[in-house]
Amino acid sequence: MSRTRSIFLLAVLVASSAGAQTVGYSPHVDADFPRQVYWGDTHLHTNLSLDANMLGNVGQTAADAYRFARGETVVATNGEPVKLRRPLDFLVVADHAEYLGVLDGLRREDETLLTNATARRWQAAFAKGDTTPFQEFAASLSEGKSRLVNPAFDRIGWDAQIAYAEAFNTPGVFTAFIGYEWTSMPGGNNLHRVVVFRDDAERARQTLPFSAFDSDAPEDLWAFLARYSEDTGGEALSIAHNPNLSGGRMFSMNDTDGQPLTREQAATRARYEPLVEVTQYKGDSEAHPYLSPEDEFSDYESWDRANISFAEVHRDEWFAGEYARSALRRGLQVAKRSGANPFRFGMIGSTDAHTGLAAADEDDWWGKFAANEPGPKRWNTTLTGTQLPVPVYQWQMAASGYAAVWARENTRASLFDAMKRRETYATTGPRMVVRFFGGRDFAAPDAHVPDLARLGYAKGVPMGAVLPADDAGRAPSFLVSALRDPDGANLDRVQIIKGWVDGSGESHEQVFDVAWAGDRKPNRKTGRLPAVGDTVDVASATYANTIGAPVLTAVWQDPGFDPAQHAFYYARVIEIPTPRWTLYDAVRYGIELPDEVPLTTQERAYTSPIWVEPQEGN
Repeated sequence: MSRTRSIFLLAVLVASSAGAQTVGYSPHVDADFPRQVYWGDTHLHTNLSLDANMLGNVGQTAADAYRFARGETVVATNGEPVKLRRPLDFLVVADHAEYLGVLDGLRREDETLLTNATARRWQAAFAKGDTTPFQEFAASLSEGKSRLVNPAFDRIGWDAQIAYAEAFNTPGVFTAFIGYEWTSMPGGNNLHRVVVFRDDAERARQTLPFSAFDSDAPEDLWAFLARYSEDTGGEALSIAHNPNLSGGRMFSMNDTDGQPLTREQAATRARYEPLVEVTQYKGDSEAHPYLSPEDEFSDYESWDRANISFAEVHRDEWFAGEYARSALRRGLQVAKRSGANPFRFGMIGSTDAHTGLAAADEDDWWGKFAANEPGPKRWNTTLTGTQLPVPVYQWQMAASGYAAVWARENTRASLFDAMKRRETYATTGPRMVVRFFGGRDFAAPDAHVPDLARLGYAKGVPMGAVLPADDAGRAPSFLVSALRDPDGANLDRVQIIKGWVDGSGESHEQVFDVAWAGDRKPNRKTGRLPAVGDTVDVASATYANTIGAPVLTAVWQDPGFDPAQHAFYYARVIEIPTPRWTLYDAVRYGIELPDEVPLTTQERAYTSPIWVEPQEGN
């Protein structure tokens, strides 16, 4: 072949290749939407947290926590090897900013720490077995005033946490976020937040954790996050947790000074607090039967006996400020009044484990504190190993939960951005895959298309987003898909929960069953769907996937939509009954549990809501 002929053929091939790219034969080239769900825990404590160390975790460092989360075998405090069945994709070691590393430093007789007179006094007390320092620690948290001010030691602890995160962060493989917990508890009420940084060490080292000793007011925490961004060019967000123990204050419609939230305050909270940890070891905070008496699934792992200090017995007037669904309804009311929604948050779960072990499986649960690791007597021990004013026992703890994040890649930036836009959902532990989209044009056949996500993004908005008002006032339609955890239980049903505000400013809610397993029919009088059944064998702590469905999908349109109303919608996915951790313990150790101890559970997932904006003027 001549040289001229060869050059001609090469030119044709190049032109053909370029033309193919221009035409876009491959349908996936421009599919720029999240195709992968990433699993993680945004709330884990190690030996640098005062309470974790005090209750037995003297040696589980952040390095151990990261190794465990990414699937390696580590040794628990009781000396047993422990490993996750499946590794996580990301982790936030969120040790308490208050007294960060102090107890570990006292045990090590750290010279920098012991330059402080209070630290020396505490060290001497510990040496004699005197527990007075523990009482001082607890009192100072409720007072919001540190008994030990040592900026040099604070810097050492924070730098160590940053170094651990940097060492274990592997973009594309495993994400180790830099973070901490702000532990505000005024009057013994839980206002705790986890702070998560988008950034690397270079920016994070330019600050120190803003603690509850700096201020116990959430407004001041958000102001700190704003200053951090202004000063460093970085970004951080806060995640509220355990609103169920907040004495009604977590989702108050007033500010810290007791004044109604202004538009600016509402917008600030929504900006810096885009997520709520809705399920974890200390109970579930999605809904409560006191607030949702018609919802048969609202009484799940309920902690409703006291506030976080367990010093004050729970009062009914607290409920409305303690649960996510009620908060979402309150947010609509504030938005209708002020023009901004302070509670436009997404849902995640996390563990709040203080063992350094991010474990949420019922059959491999390692307890809240190291003192609560597996054993035949743990079910009947108290939360802290001591008698609280309002007793709480280990059997009341929930083996929950994990955060699911729809992101484009497993990096700090991508995961953080997904959290910020609220494209997240919570599970109580199982890793079911859930999609939820809202639009105006979804139709029944859309639930059965092969590439459901492509269609969902093309015709609507994903979980966590706002669906703008429709000029024609058309009712929104929702596309939902749930795939069971491949290593877990079949699904019972998928529900859509709606909340809205009427013309007089009153809020309402309704639960709709939109997809379910089997040929069950709703009761004609009550509208309720019969129970799916129960295959749990309590003698062996096993179950069978002979009931339920591996996948459920649906397109649902709101039959009662009013275009003049503010509204939100989120999906709840319920599994068939499975053994609870208490049953696994009973079988493993050959113990008999009293009737009051639950032996089974119906694990679940909660998506972030989709908000529907009303037509202008409403």
